[in-house]
Amino acid sequence: MCQPALFVHGLALLAALRAEGKLPTSEPKFALGLSLGELTAYCAAGVYDFPAGVSIVAERGKLMQQACEQTVGSMAAVIGEERAKLAELCRDFDIEAANFNAPGQIIVSGEKAKVEAAVTAAKDRGMKKVIPLNVAGAYHSRLMEPARKAFAAFLEPIPFAPPTCAVFSNTTGQAIANPADIKAALAKQVVSSVLWEDCMRVTAASGATEFWELGPGGTLAGLARRTDKTWNVKTFSEFADVSALT
Repeated sequence: MCQPALFVHGLALLAALRAEGKLPTSEPKFALGLSLGELTAYCAAGVYDFPAGVSIVAERGKLMQQACEQTVGSMAAVIGEERAKLAELCRDFDIEAANFNAPGQIIVSGEKAKVEAAVTAAKDRGMKKVIPLNVAGAYHSRLMEPARKAFAAFLEPIPFAPPTCAVFSNTTGQAIANPADIKAALAKQVVSSVLWEDCMRVTAASGATEFWELGPGGTLAGLARRTDKTWNVKTFSEFADVSALT
């Protein structure tokens, strides 16, 4: 399963940094993650332990897959457009903005026929780069509502602790510390827009001096650089000895 693998990978990279003494003398003050990565960030911040995190992530993935199988959804990337113009497109075609990844990089999501119609209309409206995505369903849209409802019920009995550092929610772009609020936000995230650009900007405004991407590539680092070229951004391979993972 992809989601548990990514979750374990992110925490393994964090453990490797700690083992090599690459982290600052104090623990990081901020953590954030895009979509699934938000669950990894909360585990890194001590909200739940590793076994609980694996269980949570596996259940989330299963429920989202089931929601995909119950609907016919799709997604598309729109490059180089402002949020207001995308809001009009979503309203006119009854679809939703799934991800605000960076300035001029927005993902839309919804019923497949409506997304296809929106893609055609977007080009007619002068949107130069609109790319249909090869995905299993309409993630971060109302088509995931069955998954949201079941995931909220699954999270309810699991003990959550306040995070040891500020973790920024995809649903609001703001830090959440109350365990009950964290559960609600994680469930809501399944059907809500991922405000990734907002998360990064608020983290920088809160005093972050560097962004470190602990993932399998450099996608998030690229989004950060697209958002603000003055930010100090690094990927795992830029500051860690990957031999620690072997």
